[in-house]
Amino acid sequence: MREALFVKRNTDKWRTIEQATTRNPDELTERYVELTDDLSYARTFYPDSNVTRYLNGLAAQMHRGLMQNRRDDRSRFITFWKYELPLLFRQSHRLLAVSAAVFLAAGILGWLSAAHDNTFVRLILGDQYVNMTLENIKKGDPLGVYNSRDQASMFVQITLNNIYVAFRTFIFGLFASFGTMAMLFYNGVMLGSFQYFFYERGLLLDSVLKIWIHGTLEISAIVIAGCAGLTVGNSLLFPGTYSRLESFKRGVKQGLKIAIGLVPIFIMAGFLESFVTRLTLPPVASGAIILVSATFIVWYFILYPISLNRTVQP
Repeated sequence: MREALFVKRNTDKWRTIEQATTRNPDELTERYVELTDDLSYARTFYPDSNVTRYLNGLAAQMHRGLMQNRRDDRSRFITFWKYELPLLFRQSHRLLAVSAAVFLAAGILGWLSAAHDNTFVRLILGDQYVNMTLENIKKGDPLGVYNSRDQASMFVQITLNNIYVAFRTFIFGLFASFGTMAMLFYNGVMLGSFQYFFYERGLLLDSVLKIWIHGTLEISAIVIAGCAGLTVGNSLLFPGTYSRLESFKRGVKQGLKIAIGLVPIFIMAGFLESFVTRLTLPPVASGAIILVSATFIVWYFILYPISLNRTVQP
C-alpha cells in the first residue's frame, strides 16, 4: 500500500485518538491496539517517514494515558470475554465453517470405513480399548470406561489432554494450515468410527446420551481450535495487503486468543466427563445437558459475535 493511501485511510482514526474523545479504558485499549498495529505497519514499509515518527509519538502519548487510566485486572478479564473474543471470532466465522466441514467429512468417512472394514475400528481406536469395551458390553455396562478411574485424577488428566490437543491443532496451523487440517481429519475419523462401533451393536442412542454429555463441548472446542489453526495458516498463505511477516503476526495473535478462549470450555468438558458422564441419568436429563451445551456454543461463538459486530459497525 502506498504511503499516501495508508495515511488517507487512517487519518480520521488517528485524529480521534489524538483528541482523546473517550476516557473509557476499554475503548482506549482497543484504540491503542489498532494504533500499534498501524505503527508496526508503518515501521515495516515507511521506516524513515514522517507518518512513522508521528505514530510513534502518538503511541507513546497514548501509552502514558493508559497507564494513568488503567483499571483492575477483573475489568480486563470481563472485557476480553464479553467483547474482545467475540468480535475477534466474528472475523474467523468463514474458517470455522471450513473447520467444521473438514471434521464432519472425516467423521462420515470414519463411519463408512468402519462399516465396510471390520478391522478399521481396531486400527483407529486400538485393540485394548475395543477389547475392554466389548467386555463391558457383555457385563451390561458398555460405557463402563468412565467409571474405571478416580474422578479427581480423571478430571485433571482429561482436561490437560484436551487443552494439549487443542493447542496442538492450533500450532499445526504453522504448517500452512495443512497440519491443522490433518488433526481435524484424524479426530473426525476417530469419532465417526467410534460411533459406528456402538451403532453396529445397537447401542448408538445409549452412547450418544452418555458420551455427548461432555462431547458436545469437547468436540465443538476441537473444531474451534481448528478454526484458530486455520487462522494462522491462512495468514501465511493469503497475506493480502500486508507483508507475509506482518500478516503472520496478526494471524498468530488472533488464533492464539481464540485458542486461549477455549480453555474454560475444556475445563467444563473435563468436569462433565469426570463427574457427570459416569452417572446413570434419565434420558431427559442427558438430553437437557447436551442441548444446553450445544445452545451455548452456537450462541457464544456464532450468534453473539454476529449481533455484537452489528452494534459496533458505524
